[in-house]
Amino acid sequence: MAQSIDLEHSRARGLAALPYLLRTMRPKDWIKNFFVFAAIAFSRDTERDIPSWLDFDKLITVCMAFVLFCMVASAIYLINDLVDIEKDRAHPQKRHRPLASGRLSPTVAKVAAGVLLASALPLGFLIDYTSAPVTGQNFDFGFVLLTYLFIQGIAYSYYLKHIVILDIFTIAAGFVLRAVAGAFVINIEITHWLLICMGLLALFLGLSKRRAELVLLEGGAGEHRRILNEYSIPFLDQMISIVTASTLIAYTLFTTTAETLPLEPFPTMLLTVPFVIYAIFRYLYLVYKYGSGGSAAEVVLTDRPFAISLILWGVIAVAVLATGTP
Repeated sequence: MAQSIDLEHSRARGLAALPYLLRTMRPKDWIKNFFVFAAIAFSRDTERDIPSWLDFDKLITVCMAFVLFCMVASAIYLINDLVDIEKDRAHPQKRHRPLASGRLSPTVAKVAAGVLLASALPLGFLIDYTSAPVTGQNFDFGFVLLTYLFIQGIAYSYYLKHIVILDIFTIAAGFVLRAVAGAFVINIEITHWLLICMGLLALFLGLSKRRAELVLLEGGAGEHRRILNEYSIPFLDQMISIVTASTLIAYTLFTTTAETLPLEPFPTMLLTVPFVIYAIFRYLYLVYKYGSGGSAAEVVLTDRPFAISLILWGVIAVAVLATGTP
């Protein structure tokens, strides 16, 4: 009772609640939504024989899809924090979140989540409608956005997060759905390479997240989230090793065989492989040396060597795609 009174007295009201609301919407994690650009980054406009991202209309459409995913993702973050509010208060880091600490009213969070979803979902179908004459779409993006909301905001928040291994697959599914949505919104063919590479990378991030949680919470992991009792460090390390090797092999094969990439006189996208290897090894270094990995967005924004490797990878990939011919 005393705790609830203290939380009530510390609760921000009116405009003072906006910074806490924005923090709960986790703008740092919006960087994950850049997976929406995966399809347009590596595809080509066959009629004009140019990379798809040089088509201004398609690029603007994908940017709009990115914004909508940020809105839906923020609503899901609000829902997750509302569901886990009591568990977060037992977490050494999450207890400082605005809802868990009492600085943000649950009512404000519920209203904000509702407004975000009521705005983003209709706009998702509107993007399909406005781009249909050009892309031939039939509301595919809108349905993917709905699927993402159902899996991440409802199924995961209330059920799937409590099932061992399946919880990690559900986290990974969110990344894959972003990539699929980015392809659907501009009617780009979804290749097996897109699904394989995005899926494996997403599993890598999900496993690293679980490991970071175990390391941080140590013996009290199960008290915060019961599913963590089903995992162990050696078990997660074994899965991380398998997924890491699979990811590197899959990406290397993608750079040498994908039909949309320049393959003559040699597969020049291979030049990006060393940067991918370094980025993954750097991420593993942070996971095993410093217990990082709980937030991929945090790693990207705070670790300079990792960020530089991603930038260099992007610069070389753009140069190869802009100058090469499949």
